[in-house]
Amino acid sequence: MSKLVAENHVALHSIAEEVTPEEFRSGAVAKIVKKMREALHSYNVDGYVGVAIAAPQIGIAKRIFLVEDQSKDREGELPNLVAINPKIVKVSKRTGVVGEGCLSVKDRYGAVRRHTNVTLRALDENGESFERGAGGLLAQIFQHECDHLDGTLFVDRAEKIWVKPELEKLELSEAK
Repeated sequence: MSKLVAENHVALHSIAEEVTPEEFRSGAVAKIVKKMREALHSYNVDGYVGVAIAAPQIGIAKRIFLVEDQSKDREGELPNLVAINPKIVKVSKRTGVVGEGCLSVKDRYGAVRRHTNVTLRALDENGESFERGAGGLLAQIFQHECDHLDGTLFVDRAEKIWVKPELEKLELSEAK
């Protein structure tokens, strides 16, 4: 079973390499995607599940990410997709500050400024090119995962960071 690498792993802090046509032909891409799915499906910390994962998060510095929402609460909101050699080709002028966490950054959450809409161009698992626009949560995911491929973690972009105990105190005080 594939596991997430620690936050200080070199793959999380370096620019991932493009996937080559040979890696599609050899089956290497399919193996990496399978390992990524295993790691994403196995993640469950305090009831939180993952929605996406990038290859560097399992220690493989390749430009691949996948979106596969494990939550039962958002049924149908997010598509299942694999993006290989992705590029964000268009962004909205409008931005917003959104809350983010990450499978690779334990017990910290942050407020990150992201574009509200983006367009992504990538290859799918079969090497076929696609382009997809996204807004809201999916736009945020595309930006977060592309950051992983460029060696950037959300904590590098966050305007504010909370550790888990601080969040629990905030939630308790807001509930009063």
